[in-house]
Amino acid sequence: MRARYGIPLGITAVGAAGLAYAAGFEARSFRLRRVTVPVLAPGARPLRVLQVSDIHMVSGQRKKRAWLQSLAGLRPDFVVNTGDNLSDREGVPEVLDALGPLMEFPGVYVFGSNDYYGPKLRNPARYLFEKAQGRHGLNGNAPAVGVVHNPWEELRDAFDMAGWVNLNNARGRLKLDGMELAFTGLDDPHIKRDRYDSVAGGAEADADLSIAVVHAPYLRSLESFTADGYPLILAGHTHGGQLCVPFYGALVTNCDLDTDRVKGLSTHSAEGNRAYLHVSAGCGTNRYTPIRFACPPEATLLTLVGRRG
Repeated sequence: MRARYGIPLGITAVGAAGLAYAAGFEARSFRLRRVTVPVLAPGARPLRVLQVSDIHMVSGQRKKRAWLQSLAGLRPDFVVNTGDNLSDREGVPEVLDALGPLMEFPGVYVFGSNDYYGPKLRNPARYLFEKAQGRHGLNGNAPAVGVVHNPWEELRDAFDMAGWVNLNNARGRLKLDGMELAFTGLDDPHIKRDRYDSVAGGAEADADLSIAVVHAPYLRSLESFTADGYPLILAGHTHGGQLCVPFYGALVTNCDLDTDRVKGLSTHSAEGNRAYLHVSAGCGTNRYTPIRFACPPEATLLTLVGRRG
């Protein structure tokens, strides 16, 4: 009996241990990523930017709320929220509690699909099948039906009241210690809410820096932003792959971005221009797949410095 069943039982035990680690430890092992990006004019004072993304708040996630509140201790110059704050229709008060200390700082935001709609239970293997078929989000898939509508208007109103700039298919500006920062944002391309034509026109020459912001880093958005001369693009959505293979990396990005750029700082080139791209792995998960493996939840402190030379 031991010879016959020992290996399957061993595999089952390892799988159970891995699942317990992914759900019980790593999904709650919050980290801060730090990167430096040379996009300011030579000699300009550095700017500290805190990017939070993919919170996917579910009622009762006290550790996540406390960690997000603690990020205010970083004293960023401004905050960028790249969407998917919710994974629970009742989660708006807890999101606002978690982000309350950060909303004391200047900020900008875009929404992701989970801000508008509640998640649905689905087989995680479908992400691999859809990648193989070139299908992502509503880009080639049938429109979502029978979905839960989240109270995103409450989230928008609270962010606006705090002075954060709404960049969903919009432009906006922040003034910081004599510096003028211009922002151009898109609503979520994952559910085809992006309208680049409404914000086209490129980086703003009279600003000290122009930054592009979008939830899901679909290539059509990256191409447009880069071709229009934006030196920095900030995005989220990918969860860094969420379930990664150690020493290999992510298997999927849940969009048409390649897995080599699933998280962290990279570059994108289009029509002779090059932009820095930062993709946050985010700090949450869909409520129906509350696990991470080889991909801890994160926020990012980006330090923007003067360009070399």
